[in-house]
Amino acid sequence: MNDEMTTRDDLKNGGDDTSAQAAAEHLRDLQRLAAEFSNYRKRADAEKTDVVRYANADLIRRLLTVLDSFDRALEQLPPELQRFSWVEGIWLVERQLRAILEQEGLVPIATTGRQFDPFEMEAVMYDETDEVPEGTVLGELQKGYKLHDRVIRPALVKVAKAPQAVAREAKE
Repeated sequence: MNDEMTTRDDLKNGGDDTSAQAAAEHLRDLQRLAAEFSNYRKRADAEKTDVVRYANADLIRRLLTVLDSFDRALEQLPPELQRFSWVEGIWLVERQLRAILEQEGLVPIATTGRQFDPFEMEAVMYDETDEVPEGTVLGELQKGYKLHDRVIRPALVKVAKAPQAVAREAKE
């Protein structure tokens, strides 16, 4: 209270160093608040953009099972049936669905031959081999996908593991 009175008195008397200090302090507070509000506004805009960008993620995740079914069905198609027009129609529907999902930002995760990445892949099998470096993805059991820059379904993969005999020799 005493400081407030002094500041008021200083302002009435034409001001001195304490009033200049108080004014500078108020200016710093005001600038800090303005910066905080600007940061808040930027954060809110970024969150709103993310909500819009990933609004369809749940629907796309559910459509991935349909895409998987198309892939399995078309892989198992006997060559003698591929010449029928209805089979071509199924291929067209699959390509159309894939194109729509890609336009929405869906991208398959490349796996085979790459080093295992736990942020994009889930190892469900290991195979002992010395033909490739340990941790190399040998095969894909289920495709993984990203929506824009987020993984919406990790790829299920088989990963190379050093053979037990080689691993024991390396330890000794």
